[in-house]
Amino acid sequence: MKGDLSHDYHLEVPAAVVWDTYRGLELGKLVNQMFQHVVGTVEVVQGDGGVGTILKITFPPGTLGLSYMKEVFTKADDEQRVKESEIIEGGFKDLGFEVYRYRFQIIEKNGESSIIRSAVEYEIDDKLQEIASQATTKQMEALNEAVGKHLKQKWDSSNKKP
Repeated sequence: MKGDLSHDYHLEVPAAVVWDTYRGLELGKLVNQMFQHVVGTVEVVQGDGGVGTILKITFPPGTLGLSYMKEVFTKADDEQRVKESEIIEGGFKDLGFEVYRYRFQIIEKNGESSIIRSAVEYEIDDKLQEIASQATTKQMEALNEAVGKHLKQKWDSSNKKP
């Protein structure tokens, strides 16, 4: 069984600014500095933020019964502003998902605003179909909202007119 979910978060910050945060390791650093209560702790296992980079995310207690996961960056497209990663250990893999991929795409609305499109693609054995309902974009939505508010405040304060 295959499935996918997506969610759009609208933000009054230029797409290029948002992409600078999402494209490499900056998002993980920001999570560790400001949003551990939302996502958990992000640790770089290997890599420099490009394709092949492996992160270990340790979730806050009570997160869907998950304690940690490791993901590998499988795509980083600066032109399309798309970043994809796949869980390789822990997390939804431990629940029975064969494949669980995350995608962030930063879409320019106009010069001053953008959309963060979060998507999850998954594959699970048909015998475990009831587990598919645990696939979610909720954590990505919470992250986008928290990071979005931070970027908006930062953008507004750096672009104040005298």
